[in-house]
Amino acid sequence: MNEEELLERSAAERDKIFNCYDRGREHGAQIDSWEDPGYEVYHTTDRYGFIHDKRLPRKLETNEIKMHHIEMERVKKWQKMTKDWDSPITKEKLRRRIYKGIPDRFRGQVWSLLLGIQTLKREQSGKYEEMLKLARQWSTEIRQIDADVARQYRDHIDYRERYSIKQRSMFYVLAAYSMYNMEVGYCQGMSVLAGLLLLYMDEEDAFWGLSVLLADKKYSMHGFYIDGFPKLNRFIEHHDKIMNKFLPKLKRKLDKCGCDSILYALKWFFVVFQERTPVSLGLRIWDIFLLDGDRVLSAMAYTTMKMHKRYLMPLENLDEFCNYLQIKLEKDFRFDDDTVINAVERNMEELKRGKLDYPGAPLPHELPRFPFGTFKEPSFTSKVGRRAEEFSDAQHVLRESVAQRREMATVEETRSSPLPGDPPSGSELGGILENLSTRL
Repeated sequence: MNEEELLERSAAERDKIFNCYDRGREHGAQIDSWEDPGYEVYHTTDRYGFIHDKRLPRKLETNEIKMHHIEMERVKKWQKMTKDWDSPITKEKLRRRIYKGIPDRFRGQVWSLLLGIQTLKREQSGKYEEMLKLARQWSTEIRQIDADVARQYRDHIDYRERYSIKQRSMFYVLAAYSMYNMEVGYCQGMSVLAGLLLLYMDEEDAFWGLSVLLADKKYSMHGFYIDGFPKLNRFIEHHDKIMNKFLPKLKRKLDKCGCDSILYALKWFFVVFQERTPVSLGLRIWDIFLLDGDRVLSAMAYTTMKMHKRYLMPLENLDEFCNYLQIKLEKDFRFDDDTVINAVERNMEELKRGKLDYPGAPLPHELPRFPFGTFKEPSFTSKVGRRAEEFSDAQHVLRESVAQRREMATVEETRSSPLPGDPPSGSELGGILENLSTRL
């Protein structure tokens, strides 16, 4: 195909995808049966809207009833706080109450206040619509965004059906953002953030919330998603320092089994522990992340390893470690949410005393280089679409990082200890990355 034909093909593909979302589920929409999973909705949907593959108990357990009563009492306090958000009393009590848990009905409002979304909307009125319009004509990320929207949060009632209202909103938010921040465009993992915000706020609010998460230095997630993932590398190195100082025996065991930190911590940092913890705990972590910023990531990573040390130490190989940290914890964290969040708060202080509570402010190359909302026509290569290779960008970084880090660890291990523990081979590593990154 010549250049003109390639450009026409790319534009037609983009138009076709947009048309599917614009039509939604209206009569005549072409939706294959396999795109809509079947669930026994009324028996399996939890209080957050997530669908489970088995029936939930008909009666609430004693602890759930107790927590429901506690939350109802907190609702009254949060009603007063949100009405008088800027008062000294609210500011004094805010941290303690967020760590105790934001009542679910107030999450959208409180998240919006913490992120300063309404101020951004007023300052940039009409910008979201402008970016979405540009995306329809120029975005080079539409194919990947569509693929990720199709699989993101499909176990939630709002995203269960293909081209549902929330799926459409997620697609539009990510498409518009791919033009608003053209340095990042779109990176796999951002669909988790957008999808989570959309569970509690409307489309444009979610767009501005995503923008704050990437741009504000308190969160600076831009550095997680730009080429090379510099912030991810920095946070992984910081996590290793914490492990070496506070949990050295566990760190040596992980190294011996070839379980590099990036294999389990990548999704923790990339999506703020969403998808790798039970839903209720993930929301509590998100609450305190919006309050305290990215220092929560290191504290929660340390807390997870510290609380589960006794279950991790007996494990004997890489598969067992990955299965425990990536799969088992999501199903059962073993500790109730309050216990975990209290431990995070204590551990933040412990890390602070050890001068390891924060990896430091974002480095210059982790920050946006260009003003957001500035349009630059994509290159020809971008316009015609980058076709998927054997591994995604994230998987390439994983391969290179793990291989390099394991080589260094093996050299160090040979110098200091006769313990066996060969690093995974290239083919083994590819399989590991394929399993760990299928939803990244």
